[in-house]
Amino acid sequence: MTATPWISVIGLGEDGLDVLPPAVRALVDGAEVLIGGERHLAMVPKSHSARRMTWRSPLRDTIADIRLLAGKKVCVLATGDPMSYGIGVTLGREFGRQALTVIPAPGAFTLAAARLGWPLEQVTRLTVHGRPLDLVSRHLQPGAKLLILSEDGSTPAALAALLVERGYGPSELTVFEHMGGPDEAQTTEIAEKWGNRQVRDLNTVAISCVAAKDTLPLAAVPGLPDESFLHDGQLTKREVRAATLAVLGPRPGALLWDVGTGNGSIAIEWMRAGGRAIGIEPDAERRDRAARNAAVLGVPDLRLVAGRAPDALDGLPAPEAVFIGGGTSAEGLLEYCWAALAPGGCLVANAVTLESETRLAQFRDRVGGEMVRIAVSRLDAVGPYHGWRPLMPVTQLSIRKSFGG
Repeated sequence: MTATPWISVIGLGEDGLDVLPPAVRALVDGAEVLIGGERHLAMVPKSHSARRMTWRSPLRDTIADIRLLAGKKVCVLATGDPMSYGIGVTLGREFGRQALTVIPAPGAFTLAAARLGWPLEQVTRLTVHGRPLDLVSRHLQPGAKLLILSEDGSTPAALAALLVERGYGPSELTVFEHMGGPDEAQTTEIAEKWGNRQVRDLNTVAISCVAAKDTLPLAAVPGLPDESFLHDGQLTKREVRAATLAVLGPRPGALLWDVGTGNGSIAIEWMRAGGRAIGIEPDAERRDRAARNAAVLGVPDLRLVAGRAPDALDGLPAPEAVFIGGGTSAEGLLEYCWAALAPGGCLVANAVTLESETRLAQFRDRVGGEMVRIAVSRLDAVGPYHGWRPLMPVTQLSIRKSFGG
C-alpha cells in the first residue's frame, strides 16, 4: 500500500497565495504546520491556526524539526519551482518522494527565459546561492547564455567583476528583481560597466557571454593549455593529460582520487567534465596552487587532502577512478588503490623513472591491464632554426576493475 504524503511543498510566485488553484490552496489552508521564509509566511493570513516555523541555520536543524512532525499535515512554502535548486530537492533526499507532494510555480529560470526569449534547453542554469561564485567560471564560453540565481543584492556586481577578471568583460548582464510582482524591475548593462551597483536581494542574473579580444576560450573537453595552470614545472603536460583523462573516462558525478595531485591539473579537468575529485598532496605550496587553479577554472569544490599516500587515503570515500601521477614506487600504494577502487572503475598510473616503470610492470603481471609509452616532442627554436625537442617519455598503466571484483 502506498504511503500518504504528509509534506506538501508549494511553489509561490510574487503574486502569492491568491492565484493558487483551489485544490492547492486547500493544502495550505489545511496545514497543521507551515514552514517557510518570513516573506512566504507573511503571505498567509494571520487567522490561519497552523504552527509556523522559519528555516534555521544550519538547514539540517530544521530538517531534524520536520522529522519530529511525521504524520502531521506539513506545508512548506517555497519560491517558484521547489525542484530547481530548491528545498524540494533537499526534502526529497531526506524523506523520500513518497512523503512529498510538490506543486511548482513558474520558477526564476522559466520567467527570465520568457522575458528574454531564450530557449531554456539552450541555457545553462546555475545558482550561487550558498555556493562559490567561481562555479560560474567553468561555463564561460563565447556565445553561452547563463541564468544564475543570486545570493543577494551584491551578486550581480560580483558576477560582473568575475566576468571582467576572466576575460568576459564585454558580456551583457540582465538583472531581474522580484519577477512576477507589481514592483518587478529589469536592468541591462555590460559587465565591465556595471561597477558596484547594488540591487534588491531577490534577483536573477542573465548573462550573454562575449569574450574580450585577447581572451582564449577554454575547451570543455580535457587538454587545457599548460598555461591555464599555475605550476612549478611539475605538471602533467597537455598531451599526456588529455591521453590520461581519455583512459580514465570522466563521467558526471563519478569520484576520482588524484594521488599526488601536484598542481591539480588531472583532478580539475576531471571535474570540468562533470565528475567529483579528491586530490592528495603532501606539499603545502602545491596544494595552495591546486586550490587557486581549481577556483579560476570553475571547480572550487575540489577537495584537497594533506598527506602522503597510502596513509592519507584512510577514511576517504571509495573512488570510481584513481590516477597516480607520482609515488608509484611507494610500498603498498598501487595495492591500496586497487583494493579501494569500485567495481567497474579504472586505475591509471603514470611513471617517468625506470624504477617506477618497473613497479608498474610488476603490478601488471599480478593484476593485468595495459601498458603504453607516451612520447611527445614539441617544436622549439635551435638557434636560427627549429627542431623537435622531446619531453620525457611517460609509461602508463591502465586497469579496469571487473564487476566481479
